[in-house]
Amino acid sequence: MQQLATLARDSRALAALAVPLALTQLAQVALTTTDTVMMGALGTEALASGGLALVIFNQLRTMGVGLVTSVGNQVAAAAARAERAAAADTRAGADTRAEADARAEADTGAGEEVRALVRAAMAVATLAGIAGAVLMVLIGQAATLLGQDAAVAHRTQGMLAALAPGLIPCLWFQAIRQFTVGMRRPQALLRITLASVAVNAALNWAFIHGTWGFPALGLTGIGVATSSVYLLTFLALYGSARRDPLLAPLLRPDFWRADPPTVRRLLGLGTPIAATYGSEAGFFSVTALLAGSFGAAALAAHTAVNQLIYIVFQVAVGLSHAASLNVSRELALGDLAAARRIRNTALACGAAVTSLVGLAYLAVPDLVLRPYFDPGSAADLPGLRIATGLLAVVAVLQLFDCAQNIGVGLLRGLDDTRSGFRITLIGYWLVGLPAAWLLAYPLGGATRGLWLGLLIGLATTAVLLLRRYGRALTARQDAAPAASAVPAGA
Repeated sequence: MQQLATLARDSRALAALAVPLALTQLAQVALTTTDTVMMGALGTEALASGGLALVIFNQLRTMGVGLVTSVGNQVAAAAARAERAAAADTRAGADTRAEADARAEADTGAGEEVRALVRAAMAVATLAGIAGAVLMVLIGQAATLLGQDAAVAHRTQGMLAALAPGLIPCLWFQAIRQFTVGMRRPQALLRITLASVAVNAALNWAFIHGTWGFPALGLTGIGVATSSVYLLTFLALYGSARRDPLLAPLLRPDFWRADPPTVRRLLGLGTPIAATYGSEAGFFSVTALLAGSFGAAALAAHTAVNQLIYIVFQVAVGLSHAASLNVSRELALGDLAAARRIRNTALACGAAVTSLVGLAYLAVPDLVLRPYFDPGSAADLPGLRIATGLLAVVAVLQLFDCAQNIGVGLLRGLDDTRSGFRITLIGYWLVGLPAAWLLAYPLGGATRGLWLGLLIGLATTAVLLLRRYGRALTARQDAAPAASAVPAGA
């Protein structure tokens, strides 16, 4: 009973941070879904052109987000150290002038560390945004060289040119987001993201059709609207943080004054995270290409079930970020036992959510797949049959997908981003992709074989990541007594 009570208490603490983050992720999915739906209303060519542009934008955006993701962990650790020092002073009853001055100096130092992290995060976001914007424009110009139809390539270029400026405020938003989450004050995130969905739909309509005095830009208007929304959401989050009495003194967006060593530290932590995100996206992209080799119905089924996983994956992202930040906090407080419990709590919560969703896949498959296939259409029946057959595999796969994402977050809480990257390379590319190819082609499993290979790759990655985290905690626990045994003057 005591263990269940502890699990329930830890789950509530984790959910307090994970739920707003997961809902924010789901709202962002609604943002891109709105863009896609409105592209489809403009015709097949517009959907193909805009979809290609969004794939390129999202790949660069995801990797840019990875560069600033560690900021939340660094801020959480700095805040926890300040809290620990304040608690120690309170217990000691510090009341002399010298002791009070020392405490004030420690508080000032912690605050300055967070301010330096915010400046550095904004600097990294700016550099990544500029580099990504230039890359987007260059890739758009080379679209025809990549084998795309000339008409599609031309419209893709216009869309990418409109999206490119939005990458900078998008990454600024992510930097401020990590700061607010690291300070454990993410409440405004969800409200702002939900509002952005409605604003994005309205601006899409206005820029596409030229209503309310806006110019009629067609497909390019969706890119202009999306860039505008990213700027507005950044300004809204920044304004919200400036009104928060706890956050305002720490918020310093003057990135041109960033401390170079802090920038290098964030880049050292963030580059492996960006590479990990890019590697995972590439892993699923390659399997999509392989699925297309089995025909249009197989590719449609693959796309449908992949979107189902993508939606559930946002819950895993929320759990991963919350667990990661809590690990950084508990380690800064010196509580290794709590850091170990965080792993178990996050995995239990992830297993509960994915199991419930998996049961829905198996109980009502027609209802789950209804948004993607029309059972009354003869043209949709082959894809529907393939997708239905994949749901049993997907129900298990998403459990490991959630676990491996949590594992990456846990290691990030230890500031161990390089191990996470190396392990994902092994799991995705050295185990998962060869297994997918073997099961799909030589063993004749076709699309189902591909997804079994994905499952094997994700399961391998999850096991290796969680084992690495457990060993790292054990090593810290073993090192702690040794460190405390060293004489003070040694």
